[in-house]
Amino acid sequence: MSDARMMGSWVLALFLAAMFLWIADQSLFPGEGQNIVFPMLAEKSEYYLFEPTGRLAVGLLEVLAAVLIFIPWTRRLGAGLGLLIAGGALAAQFVWIGMALPTPDGKTDGGGLFYLTVALLVASLVLLVIHPGNSGSGAKANGPHKYYRV
Repeated sequence: MSDARMMGSWVLALFLAAMFLWIADQSLFPGEGQNIVFPMLAEKSEYYLFEPTGRLAVGLLEVLAAVLIFIPWTRRLGAGLGLLIAGGALAAQFVWIGMALPTPDGKTDGGGLFYLTVALLVASLVLLVIHPGNSGSGAKANGPHKYYRV
């Protein structure tokens, strides 16, 4: 069972790290007219710090989450950060953007960004649960008395 959990943890970690790095690239280095999410958030919410300050902060948090997720001993911390990032993105979509993101050519993305956000949220939550590590009872058994005789 532990091998299956470790394999599942690595698969989810690689998926999440790759997706967060890809999204961070889009956030930190947007092409001309390609990133419409943060300008739309700034316009609809009237919080004008979303663009560019919020975009850059979220991009850096996504890079941090990807790095933490890739390192096994910080994986749960990274999954928690990924959960917060995806949860915030989902909340922003529900409140200001809507399920279908309008594109510059007048069409919509068909809910693609919404579904990606839900997938990242679920994958982060599953990684947080299945990543093998010290459980509460194992941590107590291997706590400070592991190295010192009492």
